[in-house]
Amino acid sequence: MSRAQAESVIKNIIREIAQECAVKGQAVSETLVAFMVKAVVLDPDNQFNVERTLTKDDVQKLIKTCVDRLLMNASPSLDTIKMQVYFDMNYTNRNEFLEEHKRVLESRLQPVMREITDSRARTREELEGLYRKIVSCVLLRSGLGSPTDISVVREATAALQSVFPQTELGTFMSLTKRDKERQLRELTQIVTGIRLFNKECGKGGEGIDNLPSILNEAIPSATMNIENELNSTRLFISRYTALIERQTAEMLEHPDPDMMRQAVINCRQHEAFLKVLLNDVVVATDQVNTLERDLRSVLIQLQNTIQSKTAVPTNQVYPKFISLAKIWTGFQDEMVLLSVISNIQANLEPFTRSHKEVLQDSVLQPLLTGLILRTDEERIAETSGIDGRVEHAPHFKHLEFLFPETTRNFSQLPLQYKGFCGYSIAVHDRLLLPGNPLIGVLRYKDHFFCFTSKEAAVKFAADPDRYIAHIAEAAKRSPELIQLLELHMQFSTITPYGKSAEPGHMIEKPLTKRDSGIQTEVHPIESNIDPNYEWNEWEMRRKAIKLANLRTRMTHGVQTDGSNFRRNNATQIYLPKEQETQTTREKGTSVPKPSVFIAGLRGCRSETTTAYKVDLTLDVDTHNDICD
Repeated sequence: MSRAQAESVIKNIIREIAQECAVKGQAVSETLVAFMVKAVVLDPDNQFNVERTLTKDDVQKLIKTCVDRLLMNASPSLDTIKMQVYFDMNYTNRNEFLEEHKRVLESRLQPVMREITDSRARTREELEGLYRKIVSCVLLRSGLGSPTDISVVREATAALQSVFPQTELGTFMSLTKRDKERQLRELTQIVTGIRLFNKECGKGGEGIDNLPSILNEAIPSATMNIENELNSTRLFISRYTALIERQTAEMLEHPDPDMMRQAVINCRQHEAFLKVLLNDVVVATDQVNTLERDLRSVLIQLQNTIQSKTAVPTNQVYPKFISLAKIWTGFQDEMVLLSVISNIQANLEPFTRSHKEVLQDSVLQPLLTGLILRTDEERIAETSGIDGRVEHAPHFKHLEFLFPETTRNFSQLPLQYKGFCGYSIAVHDRLLLPGNPLIGVLRYKDHFFCFTSKEAAVKFAADPDRYIAHIAEAAKRSPELIQLLELHMQFSTITPYGKSAEPGHMIEKPLTKRDSGIQTEVHPIESNIDPNYEWNEWEMRRKAIKLANLRTRMTHGVQTDGSNFRRNNATQIYLPKEQETQTTREKGTSVPKPSVFIAGLRGCRSETTTAYKVDLTLDVDTHNDICD
């Protein structure tokens, strides 16, 4: 089956599941259905083989299983999946949201802008109608008041006439469409700045809300709501975790251990999302404080520039009016962001009700008697001492544990499983406990793992692959862990169809890489051959050394306080060569040794000494004959 056919089959399955749920009174999105289909296929208990073409029985079984799961009542696991789908569909980061918000505003203003830029007004009535459209466009773009409020329209018209009188419409009509749009944006900013300055001076400001004051009240309220909900969620986590630990130690079967673990996962996901929202509120607080300082600064500059003057150069005040409008747009953006954050927080709460209904206080309170509830911070504090650190042992020589004092940016390490202890997830059946990086962060295959205790770190380091495989199997049984623990890379490569070598088993296609190359033209530009060109780096170095004639130079070095941390430089040179020449023949000559004696110096009996020289040196021929 081709990829296009496979995608068509999957879409049909998703559509049929959504229709069956709608018939039974439960409306579900296609995104949620797609996630559930993947979850059902991943679960080994369902015994789906994704490497072979689905038969009709397989399709019907898949549809029935998905519908049953989607219609389950009081299921924390299903609520966690719904929570994840909702958050992914409705939350974006700050910059992306603001860009999308501006794009939506521009698209809504396009009809009004088009009427203005495409206008061919000629008569006086048509020009007056065009001017009124410009005033409406300025009000709609600025967001300061309604175009249907007479007092707001009058104030905006007065501000616009001081900048762009109606007599300038002729010049405006002669501009290109792009220039008209640019001028409308500039006019909006200048008119907005004028109205804001008039409001500050007490001479206008109809329909303009005091956004800084509203934000200063709304942000603390939103922060308090999120923190209260976060504290409540953490209390549930402490309770459920303590009960699971007690059940594990005493082998208790009540309440349902699997339900308890689903509840913990639900609370952990809710906690993670609330942290994201709280961080956004903190960023909004800092941004509002910055905008307030900028607003006061620009208003003071305008007051000093204008004061009581009847006329001020436009090149002095227009830039300040534009800056004032941009600052106010920042306040408007923060208002929209805060509203979205509050809505998301309120809509997350229904996804946490199932575990509260199943595990009610009346059931849990008797079991909590005598138990000590510990928060994540308290658990980490218990193992933060020096004695709790992992010691380097010989059997860890192929592994590396990182510590704050030996690792740069230790707090910025991307911890695996979102900082939860991998040993606890694998051994204690999906129990999510926060790891303590101070114990030692294990680096294994470019992944970083932290643990709840030294013992857990040692056992995990003894066989990391086995524990990682256990966590992957746990994620197949609880698919909500895939997003919570960020395990997408382990499950994104499952092939939907194909031929299976082992029927009935889940086959995962590993990530593959390959080298590829491309050949290009050697000289894509006009040929320019340099006869002195050298491609060999060492040949160029040899020439440089030869020119420098380093043998006749001396090297001097000095070290100062400012250069003692600089690196050492080294230079390699060619040593002088020793040359020898060997001929094809070897020939030599031997001459006789001179033997000259003086006779008559001793042994003479006469009174006078008669001495004479005796030469006993052999001639050359006789010497050569003797040597031969």
